[in-house]
Amino acid sequence: MRERRADVVVVGAGPAGIAAAVRAAERGRRVLVLDDNADAGGQIWRAERKRAKPVSEAAPWFAHLASSVGVELVCGARVVDRAGDGLLVELRGNVERVCFERLILATGARERFLPFPGWTLPNVVGAGGLQAMVKGGLPIEGKRVVVAGSGPLLLAVAAYLRRRGAHIAFIAEQTHWSRLVGFAARVARSGARLRQALALGGTLAGVPFLANAWPVAAEGTSALEGVVLQTPRGRRRLACDYLACGFGLLPNLEVAMLLGCAVRDGAVAVDERQRTTIDGVFAAGEATGIGGLELSLVEGEIAGYVAAGCEREAQRLYAQRAQARGFARALAHAFELRDELRELAEAQTIVCRCEDVTYERLARHSTWRSAKLHTRCGMGACQGRICGGAAEFLFGWRNEATRPPVFPIRIAALTAPYEDMS
Repeated sequence: MRERRADVVVVGAGPAGIAAAVRAAERGRRVLVLDDNADAGGQIWRAERKRAKPVSEAAPWFAHLASSVGVELVCGARVVDRAGDGLLVELRGNVERVCFERLILATGARERFLPFPGWTLPNVVGAGGLQAMVKGGLPIEGKRVVVAGSGPLLLAVAAYLRRRGAHIAFIAEQTHWSRLVGFAARVARSGARLRQALALGGTLAGVPFLANAWPVAAEGTSALEGVVLQTPRGRRRLACDYLACGFGLLPNLEVAMLLGCAVRDGAVAVDERQRTTIDGVFAAGEATGIGGLELSLVEGEIAGYVAAGCEREAQRLYAQRAQARGFARALAHAFELRDELRELAEAQTIVCRCEDVTYERLARHSTWRSAKLHTRCGMGACQGRICGGAAEFLFGWRNEATRPPVFPIRIAALTAPYEDMS
């Protein structure tokens, strides 16, 4: 089995991972960055590195990454298990052992989906997922799109799709108007965020937007034909080609849990130096709690500096991080999910899409473990990445353990390390 070694290994090449890699390399460390996507950038900067003019926030970081002599970027690489004092990584169908002195987890987040009747119809997709598909080449011009759920991502996705020629028929935000107003006031006090908000507002001028509104059903036969929204004035039906729907983000915890890092309040627990509870392992970005781009970048920088042994440089960023964390708390409060969303699923609504497990069957159990053992919920291809977040919100269950392989892997690749030992 091939073995790679680096002073600092970074898992995840989104904003936090890029920032961590750049800062560690600046201080003379050999850095290896692993990411399971085709290129660096994560969801927020997906496909930006190849553009002639990347978005303004991304451009300098990509430039730093490209000029960092000590950084090796390996895309298409998935961590599937631990291997002694290293990681077992699948790369193009083969497994490699990756060894390190310091490890920085910048594994990002994924969308939270909540089940409602019809949510499994074709063309009902995650908001960020639809954006990624369009970035990957899905034609969207002229398509009628309803964007619904919760969080600033909805507006960002709607603006992106509109710029690509989609007709945004409606944006439905589940949170209360009063919370939106309070959050808007917080945004207005930040020059950079205010400019971003104004740019989004300009792009979305004329698009119907409503708070206190959420999807209660998707309708169609072989594919999506329309959506039913709950609004303050009652239910409203809208015809659409796509429903882009997401209820916030959830930290990706699988690799951290595999390594034994403590999890607190649904995120990787870290100290002021971004150190986890496992010696030599750091975490940064959305994995430590959903906070947005600014927090991801500054946490990544701190982790990179500390992993490189430069704590003085890291300390200079603590005040900036504290400010970004304050904004993250305001974000969480503004878009807290309302209790009514727990009532969307009907008895026969599928919650676990991989194993076709309905809400009715899950409701008979009191824990995630019990539901998993009796219904196979969370045992399909996604390994609970979709239904796990839904079950946590609906029933208060939380998955307390992760077993290897973290991602689906070919049996031949999984058994290769043990064949080498024979």
